[in-house]
Amino acid sequence: MNFNDMIDNLTPEIYGRIKQAVELGKWPNGVRLTSEQTELCLQAIIAYDYANKTEEQRVGFIDRNAHTGCDSKVEELEHETVKWVDNVSQVKH
Repeated sequence: MNFNDMIDNLTPEIYGRIKQAVELGKWPNGVRLTSEQTELCLQAIIAYDYANKTEEQRVGFIDRNAHTGCDSKVEELEHETVKWVDNVSQVKH
């Protein structure tokens, strides 16, 4: 069975458990997710959402029309750079 077949066979209950495992960082039995498991679960969540939900219902959806007409938001979409900071490297030893 390949990845797409597994996504096609996911039930909403299993999807919910996978999503909760990613949110909590551990499986329902308390075992922590490895980084590989987290990555695969995130891929499964995205693929499931794409196949079964409207765009507005998908994980990570950003409603770009929510601020239309607000003075604080420009009408045109602008690309903003997100800078990730590694807090571990900033800790003094």
